[in-house]
Order: sequence, then C-alpha cells, then structure tokens
Amino acid sequence: MNRTRMIATTALAPLLWGTTYLTTTELLPPDRPLLASAVRALPAGLVLIALTRTLPHGAWWWKSAVLGFLNIGGFFALLFMSAYRLPGGVSATLGAVHPLIVAVLAVAVLREPHRPRTWIAAGLGFVGVGMLVLSPGAALDGIGVAAGLLGGTSSALGVILTKRWGRPVGLVSFTGWQLVWGGLVLVPPMLVLEGIPDGVTTANLLGFAWLVGPGAIVAYLLWFRGVLALPAAQVSVLAFLAPLMATALGWAVLSQTLTWLQGVGAAVILTSVMLGQATSRTPRADVPASLGSPHGGRDSHHHGLGRPPTGRAGRGQPRLGRPARGVLAPRHAGARPAAATAARARR
Repeated sequence: MNRTRMIATTALAPLLWGTTYLTTTELLPPDRPLLASAVRALPAGLVLIALTRTLPHGAWWWKSAVLGFLNIGGFFALLFMSAYRLPGGVSATLGAVHPLIVAVLAVAVLREPHRPRTWIAAGLGFVGVGMLVLSPGAALDGIGVAAGLLGGTSSALGVILTKRWGRPVGLVSFTGWQLVWGGLVLVPPMLVLEGIPDGVTTANLLGFAWLVGPGAIVAYLLWFRGVLALPAAQVSVLAFLAPLMATALGWAVLSQTLTWLQGVGAAVILTSVMLGQATSRTPRADVPASLGSPHGGRDSHHHGLGRPPTGRAGRGQPRLGRPARGVLAPRHAGARPAAATAARARR
C-alpha cells in the first residue's frame, strides 16, 4: 500500500470517532458515558480475539495490557472525567494536546527526525480545535483540566509505545487484546458509578452496534495500522479530524448553527492536517522506511490484517484453535518485501 492510501485509510479512524457524539446523544441511553465506552471496547476486542484465536505470549501479556490502558481504558476514563467537569469545548481543546506531546516524544524517544513543519501543524490544529469548540466565558475546573491533559498524555504515550514496541502478533490480535484490556479497565467504574440500565431500546442497540463495529473494530484496526506504518508525529495530526467531524455532523444532522469563528477554525484544522501530511521534496536517504514497522524499519509482520507468519517468529506461540483463513491468514511467500516500499515511505 502506498503512502497516500495509507494516510487516507488512517484518516478514516478519527472521522469514525467523530461520529461518537452524534451516536451518543441520539441513540444511546442518556448520562452513561462509561457504559458506552465499555460496550464500545470490550465486545469489539472479544470479536477480534475470537477471529484470530491467538493468545499473547511472553512480554506481550503485560505490554498489551499497558497499551490497552493508555490507548483505550485510561484514556476514555480521563476523557469522560474531563467532559463531566468542564464545558465540552474546553475538554476537547485540552485533549488536542495529544499531537503536540507526540511530536516531542517522537523526537526524544523514537529518534524521529525533527521537522518544524510537524510542530507548526500540531500547533495550528490545537488552535483550530479551540476556535471550533470553545465558547466565550467557559469556566475552568482544576480536576477537569488535569484529567483533560492527562487524557491527551495517555493517548500520546500509547502511540509512542505502540511504535516503540511494535507488534509481535498479527494486527487483528494486536488490536483485539488492547480493546479487551481497555474494556476491562472501564467495567468496574461503570458498574459502580452508572450501573446496568433497566432496559435497552432498538435505537440503543443500533447505537451500540455502530460503536462496536465501525467505531471500534474498523477504526482501531485502521488507526493502529497507520501508527505502525507512518511517523508518529505525522499520524497523530490526523486526530484533529475527530472534533471536525463531530461539529460537521452537528451542523448537518442536528441543525446546529456555526459561527464565522468556527468556520475559520475548521479551515485551520484542515490546513494543519494537510501540512502535517506533506512530504519533503528531497527524500532523506538516512531514514529507513517500511510500512508497518515500529520505527520505519523492516517489519516481518507487515501492516496488513494477517496473522504473523509461521516459522521462527511464531514458534512457541500459544494457539486456541485452528488458524483462521481468508483475510486473517498470513501473507503468501511472494508478498512484496519491505524494501520495495522504501521509496514511498520516505519523507
């Protein structure tokens, strides 16, 4: 898959996440954000694990739990704590620090090249989100502000560690176990703070189905594939598309009005996303590149939806049953080697 297509498919993830607000307000039981988050994560993860029937092995047991907490469980909990204590616009703006933190850690931890354009794009996106969602006179709460900043930091650390550790298993299992761990983190506070609803309607079931299918399974498969294939700072800028999609749906479906400032903010966000994905005219020969690798280097599992290949890499890995076929099967021996994609993935 070439670089442009990889960026386009990765961008679908935050666009799908942007539909969460509309789905929650129109289809789900009211005032149950933790229920929505737990139902979104845990069933989706169980579905993916059932498809792959692959257990973690070795260090991947605790690494998948850490990534599940940072990327999903802890992030969702902090996000909703911030949303409850702050106006929605303030909470969304605080969460937009994610690309800025990733830009710093990508250079410091992953040794990605320092590119001023990436910093400018992250800064523009942060300003654009503020213009899009902030309202005049928004009140601040210390705990809410801290939760919002910690939520953005949690997801940023999740991206960095995903790149740092890579994936020792196929993408479906890699994504599934993170969703399961994240969902398990959310279940206890959901039961204590919200409880189980007395009943669900057909609309509720449709909303949950959307969150589990496109909102979790499809979105996180595309997101983690992009995180592994693209530079961390570059892919994180795409997250600004989520509040943009939420605002656009509010205007188109719920007939919410937009001000000229929000229109300018939307334009600033689009500019930041395009700037963040722009490539240098002169390719850098010193940057190893292969789509799907932890740091842009060679990745024996590539970036597709398949299980890891058999042989030395998969020897000793626990199995729950017969390997799945179709899109879950490993790539054939004649698949394009990682070196063939180097020219496309260079920046």
